[in-house]
Amino acid sequence: MTIQLDHFIVPTHHQIASARQLAELLGVAWEKTSIGPFSPVYLNDGLTLDFLETDEPFPVHHYCFRVGQAEFDAILGRIQAAGIPYRSTVRGPDDMQISTQFGGNSFYWNEPDGHQWELLTVSYARPPA
Repeated sequence: MTIQLDHFIVPTHHQIASARQLAELLGVAWEKTSIGPFSPVYLNDGLTLDFLETDEPFPVHHYCFRVGQAEFDAILGRIQAAGIPYRSTVRGPDDMQISTQFGGNSFYWNEPDGHQWELLTVSYARPPA
């Protein structure tokens, strides 16, 4: 069997609001609660982000989502409609631009707890097969 990542816990101070916002922006399903104390966001048939509320401090995490161009355009449209600032670089000002630096389209935005989301159409994490 191939190793697959099944779920990842996303620490948050606003569990339901954070899970709902990400799910609505990405156009995927989510639930207020499921198994245990989590608010899961179902990214695809095999990967779930489980939002878990905590009062404790936590580090800011970076999550990158690779999508096709049609999904990219739809998600960008939802982010723009919601008035969420975004940027073309991993760090820097919210320039409301997309990047084409790696042969596709990409951009970044932060959610209220500080976690950084990245959306791209072409992965630069590993060389092409």
